[in-house]
Amino acid sequence: MLGLFGKKSDHPMADIKSAQALLDEVPKGDALKALQELTSWVESVREQEDFRLDHQLVVLRMIDEASRPFERKLMREYFASSTLSTFQENRLWMVLSEFFGQVAHAYFNVLTRYRNGDKGSSAIKPAMPLVAARGICAVAGRLKCAAVRYVPADQSVWGGLAEFYLHAESQQYLDEPVSLYPGSSANTSVRCEFSAVLMWYASCASTLSRLHLHLAERLASYLSKSLTVSAQCEPGSIISFDLLHFAPPVRVNVKNTPQAGLLFIGVNNLQPQIEALLKTLEKNIVPDAINLGGAYDADAVRDVVRYLAEHWVSAPPKRRNTRHNIKASLSVANGFSRIMEKTDIGLDFGEDTSVTWSVEDISAGGVRCVLPSSRIDVAIGSLIGIKPEKIGHWGVGIVRRLNSDKQNKLHVGVEILTNQITGVGLREHSRDEEQPAIWLNSPGDDSGEARLLMGHDAFSSSRSLHVRLNDKCYLLMPLELLEKGADYDLARYRKIEEDTSSDEAY
Repeated sequence: MLGLFGKKSDHPMADIKSAQALLDEVPKGDALKALQELTSWVESVREQEDFRLDHQLVVLRMIDEASRPFERKLMREYFASSTLSTFQENRLWMVLSEFFGQVAHAYFNVLTRYRNGDKGSSAIKPAMPLVAARGICAVAGRLKCAAVRYVPADQSVWGGLAEFYLHAESQQYLDEPVSLYPGSSANTSVRCEFSAVLMWYASCASTLSRLHLHLAERLASYLSKSLTVSAQCEPGSIISFDLLHFAPPVRVNVKNTPQAGLLFIGVNNLQPQIEALLKTLEKNIVPDAINLGGAYDADAVRDVVRYLAEHWVSAPPKRRNTRHNIKASLSVANGFSRIMEKTDIGLDFGEDTSVTWSVEDISAGGVRCVLPSSRIDVAIGSLIGIKPEKIGHWGVGIVRRLNSDKQNKLHVGVEILTNQITGVGLREHSRDEEQPAIWLNSPGDDSGEARLLMGHDAFSSSRSLHVRLNDKCYLLMPLELLEKGADYDLARYRKIEEDTSSDEAY
C-alpha cells in the first residue's frame, strides 16, 4: 500500500482514507470495547517507524480525537459512580490506564522523532504546542489512574513532563494558545497544562476521594491561567518540580537551597476568582465554563473548591500535633454499622469482623498505619473504629491519607475523632422510634455543642432531635453538616439540656 506521503507500507492506516474507514467501524454503542480497540490502534501507529512523522501525527490525532467521547464516558462511570462492582471498577481502571499510557507514549514518541529530525519533522513544527499540551493531558490521565489506586506514579511520567516542558521552553511556545480538542470551549497552553497537573497532584493525590480527585483535576485545569511557573521561588510559590532529576513535585521549603533545574509553581491573584466561584456554587450553580467532564452536584464541586483554596490560597495546613514513632497493634472495624456494634447501646449485627493494623506513629490527633498490601477495603473518607491493644474501649476516626510505597505497603493516615465512643439513640419530637448514632463529645464537655456520627443521609438542617445521655435529656438543634461519607453523616448540633420533669422532655 502506498502511504499518503509516498512511503510503502502494509499498515492498515498507511493512508488517510483507510484510517478513517477503520475508525468508522469502531463499535459506537460499547464505549469500553471502543476505547480498547482505539488504544490498540494508538500503540500500532506509534510503533510504525516507516511512517513519515507528519503522517504518523495526522493519524495519531485522528485516533485520539475519535477516542475522546468514549474516554469521557468511561471517566464519568469510573469517577462518579458509587455502585460499581469490584469487577467493573477493575475493568474500567485497566482500560483507562492503558489508554492514557499509550497516548502519552505516542505523543512523547512524536516529540522524540521531531527532535531527531526524522522525515516529516519540518511539516509538524506548527503542531508542536498541541503535541506537548496533549501529551501532558495524557500524563494527567495516567496520574489520575495511579492516584485513585494510591500507588506511586511511574518515574517515566515525571521525565515525560519535564521533556515536554523543556522543549516548549527552548522553542518558545510555552504560552502559545492551543485548542486541546475539537469542541473545546477555551484555549489552553503548555504552561497551563503543565502547572495544573503538577499543582493538582502535589496537593490532592493521596488525600481526596475518587470523585473529589477527579473534580480537583478538572478545577485545576479551569484555574490554570492563574498559576505561575518560575525558575525563582517567589512569594506565591507553592510547589517545586525538578526538571533534571525525575521525581514527584514537592511542597516548597524555604530552607532548601535553590538548585539548577528547579521550577516553582504557585498562584497569582487566585483568591478573587476562588471567592467568586464559591459564591456561584453557593447558589447551587456550577458555571458552564468549568469543563468537569459531566454534570456534577454543586455541593461536591464547592467542597473541592474550598479544599483547593485551603491548600493554594491560604497558608498550607500545618501539622497540629507532634508525631511519635511507635510499634503497636490496632483493632479496626470498618464502617458505621460495624462501629455501632462496639458501642454500649445493645446493637448486634453479627460476628466480629474487626481486623488488625500495625501502627507506625501516633499523635494526639491521628495515627499512621502501614499495611502489607494495598488490597484493603478502605478509601479516603472511610469511617473506621479503632481500639489500641490493651485498651478496653473503642475510638473512631476517618481515613484522610492513603498511599503505597515501592514495596507495595499501604500507608494509612487516620484522623482521630474521639478516643472513646458512646452510642446513643436519637429521637424526633413526638416519635417513638430511635436512630442509632455515635456521640463524639468528651465526658464533661460543657461547650453547648455536640458532634454526632449518624447514618447516611440522617442529618437534616430543619429537624431537631432529642437524646438521653448520662441520665440527662438534651434537645439537639442542627447547626452544620460537617462531612458526608459513603455510610455516615458527621454533624454539629447546639445542645440544650431539657427539664426532665416536663412533658416535652425525652
